[in-house]
Amino acid sequence: MSVSLLNWARQIQSIAQAGLSYAQNPFDRERYEKLMEIAAQLMALESLDPPEKIHAILRAEAGYLTPKVDVRAGVIQDGRILLVREMLDGGRWTLPGGWVDPGDTPSSAVEREVREETGYEARAVKLVAVFDREHQGHPPYLFSIFKLYFLCELRGGEPRGSIETGESRFFGRCEIPELSLARTLPQHIEMLFRHYEQPDLPAEFD
Repeated sequence: MSVSLLNWARQIQSIAQAGLSYAQNPFDRERYEKLMEIAAQLMALESLDPPEKIHAILRAEAGYLTPKVDVRAGVIQDGRILLVREMLDGGRWTLPGGWVDPGDTPSSAVEREVREETGYEARAVKLVAVFDREHQGHPPYLFSIFKLYFLCELRGGEPRGSIETGESRFFGRCEIPELSLARTLPQHIEMLFRHYEQPDLPAEFD
């Protein structure tokens, strides 16, 4: 699916979701349900999932539609950056991270993700960037996502895997393995090295 078509589908979903949350008239609700079905059909055009499954995912959302928040950690030690093997993406590698849960601050979320995915304890020391995932070159995704990148200081712990990540390992700048591009892009790893080497650089955004 092209990015522009996905954008149209998300806009339709947003209208439908808000309408279903606030509309009282049953005829209006029927129209918004139809719009949600259309959004699901558009999103399914190049998805491996059928429209019915996507429709169920969309209907699980409620209220005003806003971007989801993903946090990623740049833990750099002795010129090497910490990556985790993503078992849900063929064993490719990614920066530690994931969704921000309700009740989390972004910094506590990224520290928790490092601990859960790698076994290491880390402290977020700098917000490096805030990006809209869709404009960075990642493969298309159903939902709009803001990605927050943090430099994190290693504080201790021992390496271990998790259900989602098979192992964690530090890699040099010229040793970066095949990445899970849905989660991490090469330019973002390079960006984190750049901010590590030049701590006074301002945060980046799009």
